[in-house]
This record gives sequence, structure tokens and C-alpha cells, in this order.
Amino acid sequence: MTQPVYRAGETAQTLDRGLRLLYLVADTPEGLTVTEAADRLGVGRAVVYRLVGALTSHGLVRRDGAGRLRLGAGVLHLARRAHPLVIEAALPALRRLAEEVGATAHLTIAEGTEAVALAVVEPSWTAFHVAYRAGSRHPLARGAAGRAILAGRSGSPDPVTTVGELQAGAFGVAAPVLGVDGLDASVGVVALEALDLADVGAQVAAAAAAVAGALGS
Repeated sequence: MTQPVYRAGETAQTLDRGLRLLYLVADTPEGLTVTEAADRLGVGRAVVYRLVGALTSHGLVRRDGAGRLRLGAGVLHLARRAHPLVIEAALPALRRLAEEVGATAHLTIAEGTEAVALAVVEPSWTAFHVAYRAGSRHPLARGAAGRAILAGRSGSPDPVTTVGELQAGAFGVAAPVLGVDGLDASVGVVALEALDLADVGAQVAAAAAAVAGALGS
């Protein structure tokens, strides 16, 4: 059987269109029809049908009950495989932050309506500090880390602070990680004593910027 021959330009164009479609679906949480996708991509419906077939076979895109295109579960697999890379890039900034502030530092990401602690670094020199486990989850609307992510979605880079929302007597300060496509995250610290928002907020914001720089480099 003769195999089809693809020219390099055609292959690159198909890949580009497939990736553009995937990003388009990701940026449209309410889903979109094939016609809407074709119009936004500036291609014919037949092209979109072929792209959807390939993306669906890899679990990256799915059709809901109304036939609208939505992200598939395969995207979660890719996201989880990327987590170690994100953690590796963030750890130097988290270590510096934990040592400078003397508080437990963390990188938190959004997963649906929850905030998930992706990486946690405890200070080495304090007698007592908050124990915070990587993988811990809480609602985005509670705690400094989640509130900072929500603030970042509205474009605000300002640090936020909370007291006792997740753990009685704990003080949190966090700032959003901005400018990294596909990453909805914040960097913060949590301590057993009150934290000065002006001072610690500036350090947290600098750490969040350092994480963004490491991931964007």
C-alpha cells in the first residue's frame, strides 16, 4: 500500500492549525461549534473536522452532548507531566523567599475551582513554622494563594493577605504569577505570626516575578 507523501510546509501548516484550534477551544470554556471554529481560524469546516478528528483521537478535544468542542481529559495528562518542569523552575525563588521571610513559601496553581499547592519550601533557620503539604487543596476564594490567583485573572499584580482563612492563627501573603501563558498560579508565604503586607508583599511579588521569568526564559 502506498503511503501518502506530506511536504514539510503542509505538515507545518496542519500542526499550526491544530495547535491554534486547541488554544481556541481552551480559551472558550463554554465550547464552540465547528462552524464557529472554522470562522475564527479562517479555514473551511472540512479542515476543522479533520483537525478535530486528530485531536479527539489523542483525547485533547471532545464533543459534548450538543456537539460543541471542549477540552478533553488528555490535556490534564499533559498538564500533570508539565508540573515537574514548573516546580524545578520555581524552587530557587521559593527557597530564597522562605529564607528571607522566615516563613513557609509555596507555589499554588488553579485546578477548576480549587487552589492546589504545587511546591512548598520551609525555612531552614526558624524554630517553628507552618507545616504545609504539597498537594493540599482549598477553594480559590479562600486563602491568600487562591485570592491572589483570582486577582491575577483580573490583571491585578498586587499582593493580598488573609488571616486564619485556612488554618486558625495562620497569616498568608501571596501574589499572582503573571505573563506565563497557560499558568494560573500564585506565589506566597504562610506564617504563625502577623506579616507586614508592605514589606513581605514586596518580597512575595518579587518571587512571583522571578518564577514568571524562569518559566518564560
